[in-house]
Amino acid sequence: MKALLIVDVQNDFCPGGSLEVPEGDRIVPVINRLIEKFDHIIQTQDWHPEGHLSFASSHQGKSPYDTAEMDYGTQVLWPDHCVQGSSGADFHPDLNTTKTQVIIRKGFRKSIDSYSTFFENDQKTSTGLTGYLRERGITELYTVGLATDFCVKWSALDGMEQGFNMHIVEDAVQGIDLNGSLEQAWKELGDAGVGVVSAAEL
Repeated sequence: MKALLIVDVQNDFCPGGSLEVPEGDRIVPVINRLIEKFDHIIQTQDWHPEGHLSFASSHQGKSPYDTAEMDYGTQVLWPDHCVQGSSGADFHPDLNTTKTQVIIRKGFRKSIDSYSTFFENDQKTSTGLTGYLRERGITELYTVGLATDFCVKWSALDGMEQGFNMHIVEDAVQGIDLNGSLEQAWKELGDAGVGVVSAAEL
């Protein structure tokens, strides 16, 4: 059984948001068309408390896109974004969320960031998505959303590790591209065996 996984299509990642993915809203109409073709729809929502440790503002002398060493490794420091209850954390207003069956919130623990839909950045703390999918007999995920080189990439890689067939819909994702991170992401995805399809193929 297959499902559509919609990653972080939230206002703060779209034009005008605090962590804008260039042309991030371009993919919303494509995703809305795909939603009609799937019976199972899963969404993720970045959901940070104020003062989250992944925010540059939480580290004296640091700027957005600097890095810091955390207990779990090197962390990119971001502008404050997707703060719980803020309009920036809301889903893009044009995204059709009526068919969504479950929303996986991530990044809500103050001291650890969470890119992947399956695990937080320590690669140990589970979001519960694996169990949800197995209970429902879902084996195949078509991934769309933001951003290709961070949350989409880690979700697809972790999904493969968890034994799911992962695909990325290439015209329904958009990247940030920090220092070549987008090209690197596509290489990692290809090396891991993640499938790449177009929306038209579905």
